[in-house]
Amino acid sequence: MSLPTTDARTPLRVRPVLMYHSISVSTAPDPHRLRVHPDRLDRHLRWLRRLGLRGVGLTELLQAQERGEAGRLVALTFDDGYTDFLEHAVPVLERHGMTATLYVVAGRMDGANEWDSGPRLPIMGPDQVRRVAAAGHEVGSHTMTHARLAGADPATLTAEVVGSRQVLQDVLQDEVAGFCYPYGAYDAAAADAVQAAGYDNGCVIGDYAPGDRFTVPRCYVSPQDTAAHLVARMSRHQLLQRGR
Repeated sequence: MSLPTTDARTPLRVRPVLMYHSISVSTAPDPHRLRVHPDRLDRHLRWLRRLGLRGVGLTELLQAQERGEAGRLVALTFDDGYTDFLEHAVPVLERHGMTATLYVVAGRMDGANEWDSGPRLPIMGPDQVRRVAAAGHEVGSHTMTHARLAGADPATLTAEVVGSRQVLQDVLQDEVAGFCYPYGAYDAAAADAVQAAGYDNGCVIGDYAPGDRFTVPRCYVSPQDTAAHLVARMSRHQLLQRGR
């Protein structure tokens, strides 16, 4: 992993970063709007290709940007580490020659999304996480328990930020570069903890201030989003960054 060539806390202008969660064929209730059908994901990626764009993981995007080579890239990110990423998302990504970052809740591997009040979705175990990495996708941390980090005390930050990185590095026998704040909730202490833990980057949800390497903004993708919605989200992303 190459180190940043600029101050990591300097605001960035980053290419669009799309945020997905579950990629599923299920028709069960989806109160938190987490599930995108694999056919819809396929249409999204086909549309990106028509625009001459290629989806990559967030760390790869940031490194390409430092080299001045990110002009035709967008980042694809998937939160929580659901088993359906391996079953449904990976084949679609492979079909389009794209990669992504999967953020895993390290302390809930082989478990489920107990932090949600809605339907239970299974989270992949260590062997499945290794298969994701072997398929060429980045694995990042989403804390140990999907904890809300804004306002967290130092002991909680250490357990959730440092602990999750160590767990995933033990699973992968490789460095974990990326971090994702659950609920997009962070404050200065949380961002400092992510940087101090040795991560290369961290991402949030739609918050454009400060927008540095450890608070990279992302565009939420809903289950009903069409290509036109993605155009609007990506255009808004670019405008908000220019307006800072």
